[in-house]
Amino acid sequence: MQDTVDVIKTVQNVFDNDTAFTVLKDFERVLDELDLYVYDNWENGELASGPNIKRHFVSCTFMWDRDKMPDPTGGQRLTDYDCKVYYKKDQFVFPRQIIEPGDMRTGTKKGKMDKRPIWLVEIMMPKELIRSIYSGYEAETDYSKDPATAEEIPVDQNIDAGIEPVAEPDAPEGEI
Repeated sequence: MQDTVDVIKTVQNVFDNDTAFTVLKDFERVLDELDLYVYDNWENGELASGPNIKRHFVSCTFMWDRDKMPDPTGGQRLTDYDCKVYYKKDQFVFPRQIIEPGDMRTGTKKGKMDKRPIWLVEIMMPKELIRSIYSGYEAETDYSKDPATAEEIPVDQNIDAGIEPVAEPDAPEGEI
């Protein structure tokens, strides 16, 4: 069962740990490059746990409301790239908003705990896939530099190199 505290700890870990944040960005880049977000509801997932970095795999678990299950065709697309995808029904426990006295737990001033049915999808992605997508991304950014904006050699350097500037011939007076 997932609860709010688990999700908060996961998000806090990602922001406190630079490695986890970098790995999560690379994980998301792979999902984007594999066009996973064109399938229904994949873009609505929330990080429930991860990234868990192991020797050959990086795994992340995402959650969706039960009625907004991500399209399984997207999961099949991931398995074509040697990812492992596991679906699981679960419940998300969260405190009820206190509007009336009946919304509080007895003996406390805290809200009662409600359950919401969710889908948990764990994606185990090979590190090799992350590495290959990332190297393709780096190569793409190297080629994206515009040659017209490259630094030009200043004229003073031509003189230092032994190249004398060519003077333009003077036009006769009276001609325009």
